[in-house]
Amino acid sequence: MLAYVLVLLGLGSRYFVASHVAWLNFTAVGGSLLYFGARRSWREMFIPLGALLASDYCLTTFHYGYPFRWQDYVTTWAWYAMAMALGWILLHAKITFFRGAAAAILGPTSFFVVSNYGVWASGFNGYPHTLSGLAACYVAGIPFYRNDVISAAIVLAGAFGVEALLRKVREPNASVEAGAA
Repeated sequence: MLAYVLVLLGLGSRYFVASHVAWLNFTAVGGSLLYFGARRSWREMFIPLGALLASDYCLTTFHYGYPFRWQDYVTTWAWYAMAMALGWILLHAKITFFRGAAAAILGPTSFFVVSNYGVWASGFNGYPHTLSGLAACYVAGIPFYRNDVISAAIVLAGAFGVEALLRKVREPNASVEAGAA
């Protein structure tokens, strides 16, 4: 259930930060997709994917006022699926600090690489189709990347922390029982 709640939080956070330029990409999307992949089955991954696709359409057309061209989002949509797959690969079987840190870094880094390449390739923001244009696109994306890494780390730490606390509360204290016997 927590995985679905986090996806809803991720969707809501996109709308909250949409009007706060300094907070762009400081959303729960990346962390929630990584966590969803770690905790839910492959069959369920179409649910957050569909919700994010609908959210992309609504943000583009209603909030930002741009015409929606699905071709501009293919790389982002592929990344949504990849983020859930990354969560499954790194965090499904075993969770350690290092696996969580790797997910918190690899998720946003892969999004940074994929999405900035997509922006450059689409020509939407006027970056020339040269190596220097690609470099300029990546440099312009650095503040977004920083916010994405920080937010993914916070979401993952919070989600797995809550999960660990709930497990500790539910399980009887083995040391108290062993001492009583």
